[in-house]
Amino acid sequence: MAGGRCGPRLTALLAAWVAAAAAAAEEEAVLEHAALPAEQSMVLPMTASNWTLVMEGEWMLKFYAPWCPSCQQTDSEWEAFAKNGELLHISVGKVDVIQEPGLSGRFFVTTLPAFFHAKDGIFRRYRGPGVYEDLQNYILEKKWQSVEPLTGWKSPASLTMSGMAGLFSISGKIWHLHNYFTVTLGIPAWCSYVFFITATLIFGLLMGLVLVLISECFYMPFPRHSSDSSEQSRESDEAHGAERLQDAEDEKDDSNEEENKDSLGDDEEEKEDLGDEDEAEEEEEEDNLAAGVDEERSDSQNQGPLREAQEEVGPEETTEDAPKQPRPTDSEVAEDTLRQRKSQHADKGP
Repeated sequence: MAGGRCGPRLTALLAAWVAAAAAAAEEEAVLEHAALPAEQSMVLPMTASNWTLVMEGEWMLKFYAPWCPSCQQTDSEWEAFAKNGELLHISVGKVDVIQEPGLSGRFFVTTLPAFFHAKDGIFRRYRGPGVYEDLQNYILEKKWQSVEPLTGWKSPASLTMSGMAGLFSISGKIWHLHNYFTVTLGIPAWCSYVFFITATLIFGLLMGLVLVLISECFYMPFPRHSSDSSEQSRESDEAHGAERLQDAEDEKDDSNEEENKDSLGDDEEEKEDLGDEDEAEEEEEEDNLAAGVDEERSDSQNQGPLREAQEEVGPEETTEDAPKQPRPTDSEVAEDTLRQRKSQHADKGP
């Protein structure tokens, strides 16, 4: 009976000892595994405090987020590329955009993962697949030389991108604060939005008040007597200006009158010249007419003997040869035209 009772007890004790030994062995294995040094990563994490290291030498940077699947797929390739960094004479770094939103704003990162090459402070965007072989060829064959660098305001070291980094840093802090309200404290999201809107309005009012105070400090109001004197001087300046304008208008009117007088004098002289020319022409015509009259008179005197000879001929012959009605001679016509021209000239006056 005693041997039958002790058998199960011994079996139970043996099973408990075996389980304890197995548990101790597992604990020792875990401790040994933990005691082994972890493999050191050759990728240098970049932050806002040490990012200026990329301004010297040659660097490759990777911007990633822990929740990004595409970033996780290139992690092993990036680690392998970093291990050969010494052979390629290049340093390799990475930036967590969740922890360092300022750096993502400084490089203006809009897609993930994003890769950048830096050579002595000159930055270029690498747009390859991000695998080890392509990264190695990009450095060995110096393909980065054919890529347009980020210069001017686009450069991460410029003042513009520094301001962009500040804005991204503020947005990152607001995002962390929003997560603290909604996740840690369990506050509804709309309450968090109301809080940020109210804080924005209050901040704007305070900034406006500060600007007003600064302007009041730099702007000193003038005393009353100085303002009165300034008004008087302004009125006197306006009066002087009006007088000057009036003088200028008077001078302009005088000059216009003189110009009109000169133009009238010129017109009168032109008229006188034209009158003289007309008189000269009329005198020439009168001379011509007088000469014609003299010629006709001489012709008539020459024809006198001929007429006497015709009178001696019989009346029958003279009646047959004489014209039926006498006609005025050319001399009479010329005398009439001469008289008409003299009368017209007398009517015109001197």
